Amino acid sequence: MPKLRKIDEPVTNWSSPPRPGDQVLEGQYAILEPLSATRHGAAIHRANAVSDTIWDYLPYGPFALEADYVSWVKEIEGKEDPFFYAIKDKTTGKWCGIASYLRISPEAGSIEVGHINFAPELQKTRAATEAMYLMMLWAFEAGYRRYEWKCNAANLGSRRAAERLGFSYEGVFRQAAVIKGRNRDTAWFACIDSEWPALKSAFLTWLSSENFTPDGTQIVNLSGLSRPVRVSEDPVLKT
Repeated sequence: MPKLRKIDEPVTNWSSPPRPGDQVLEGQYAILEPLSATRHGAAIHRANAVSDTIWDYLPYGPFALEADYVSWVKEIEGKEDPFFYAIKDKTTGKWCGIASYLRISPEAGSIEVGHINFAPELQKTRAATEAMYLMMLWAFEAGYRRYEWKCNAANLGSRRAAERLGFSYEGVFRQAAVIKGRNRDTAWFACIDSEWPALKSAFLTWLSSENFTPDGTQIVNLSGLSRPVRVSEDPVLKT
C-alpha cells in the first residue's frame, strides 16, 4: 500500500481578525495612542534628544531637528501598515516612545511588533514592559494566531528583550537587508496563540504592584516567569 502523506492539521473555529484601528490601549502604567505628529511629535523628539544610540538599529534617524522628526511622523501617521503607536509613561505623564504593528496579515493570523524606539527615560520601566504587553494582548484577543518579533541579529539588547517578553527563538535570516549601508542579519522570534494564556499570566504576575518592593525593585523577574512558555531559546544569549 502507498504511504499516507502527512498533511497539516486543519484550523477550525477561527476567522481572520481585524486590522489594528483607532483603539487606545491603556494599562496601569502606560497608555498607547495612534501616533500623531501634532499631538506627540514634539514631546517624543525631546525625549529622544537625550541619546542618539537609540537609532543605531533603526533604518531612519537620528533627527537633530524637531521639525525633521515631526515631518517624518507626518509621513507615517495614519498608515495601515506599519501602524504606529505613541507611548506615554503614566508615572511621569510624558510621551516618550513609539512602537508599531507591521507585516499585518489577517488572512494568516500573523502580526509583528517592531519600530520599537523607547527614549532612555522609558527604557527598563514598568510602562515599557506594559506597553509591549498591551500590544500583545490586543493582537491575541483580536484573534491573531502568531505574534512576531524581528531584530538586527547584532542587537543583543533586542534579542534579550524578545526572550524576556516570552518570544521563542526561531533562527537567523542571513544577509536579510542592507540598512544604512550596512549588512543586516535578522533574528526571528515569535509566540503563538496557544502560548498566550500562560504568557498573559506571566505578564500580570510581573506587572502586579505586589511584585515590587517599596523602592521599586522587582521581586520576580519576567524572564523567569516566561521561560516555561518559550519552546526554544536564543543560543547566542547563552554564550
